[in-house]
Formats: sequence, C-alpha cells, structure tokens
Amino acid sequence: MSTTIRRLSGRSRKTLLAAHILSSAAWFGIDLALGILVVTAMLTDVPQTAGIALQAVEIFAIWPMFFASIVCLATGALLGLGSKYGLVRYWWVAVKLGVNVLMSTLIVFALRPGVGAAADVGARLLAGDRTAVVPSDLLYPVVVAPTLLLVAYLLSVFKPWGRIRRQVRQRQPLSVSEELPVA
Repeated sequence: MSTTIRRLSGRSRKTLLAAHILSSAAWFGIDLALGILVVTAMLTDVPQTAGIALQAVEIFAIWPMFFASIVCLATGALLGLGSKYGLVRYWWVAVKLGVNVLMSTLIVFALRPGVGAAADVGARLLAGDRTAVVPSDLLYPVVVAPTLLLVAYLLSVFKPWGRIRRQVRQRQPLSVSEELPVA
C-alpha cells in the first residue's frame, strides 16, 4: 500500500510559509504587548495606569491572539501535509503542533477568564476602589507563552531530533540462488 503525498507548488508553499511566519510573529507580538501591559499594571503606583493597562488587555489580547494562533495552526498543518516533513513524521514538527494546540486551547479556556477578572479589577481601580489589587496570576502566561513560542521558532530553525519512527525497509525474498543451506 503506497501513500501518495501531494506536494505544494513553489508559490503555494511560499504563500503558506509567509502566512505562517506572519501569524506566528503577530501572536508573539500580542504576547509581548500583553506582558508589557501586565507588568505595567503590577509595577505602577498609579491606580489609573494599572486600571487602564488591565482593561487594555481584555480589549485586544484574547481574540486577536487566538485568531493568530489558529492561522498559525492551519498554515503549519497545511505546510506539514504538503511537504516532506509531514505532521507527525518528525519530532520537531510534532512538538510544534502540540505546543500550538495546547496554547490555542489555553488562550480560550484558561487565559480568557483570568483576563476578564483582571479587567473587572481594572474597572474598580479606575473607579477609585483602593481595595482592588492587580492579580499576580497574569504573570505566569506572559512568561510561559513567549517562551514556548520562542522554542517553536528555534525548532523550526534547527529541526532537531530526526524522524519519529524510522521507516523499515521491506526485505525482498531471497532468490533460489541465495537460499540458505539446510542443515
């Protein structure tokens, strides 16, 4: 049984690769901006600055970041399917795929509720509530997400670890002249 993989044409591959790189760069940039806003909110002594920073996170971070992650996932999957690398043929591709799926899921199910709660704290800070405290749990995603994205970039550049499973060559049956002697 032979498996035929349809390779991407040069133009299609370049277009997908450009979209993949741009979406991952957008994702990384949004993550960095998220980090700047969170750190600003945590370090400032001005409640209004903290409040505005926290509300800005809710306005732009979740859905643009999720959209960039989905575009990155889709273009990466298409590139994998249309190239010699495949989706789960090489370790570096499989790890990138896993990281993308995990992070995209975490954006919606873990980060979104935390950002919503932080925006509520931001509104309280802007209203003058002195008991409102900037949540420190937002610091975790702004450290982990860019780190994982950096790992994914480095995997793309260095392509470590090789194939997941080496292809086993099928042995050809011995010909009559090559038969082993019977004892």
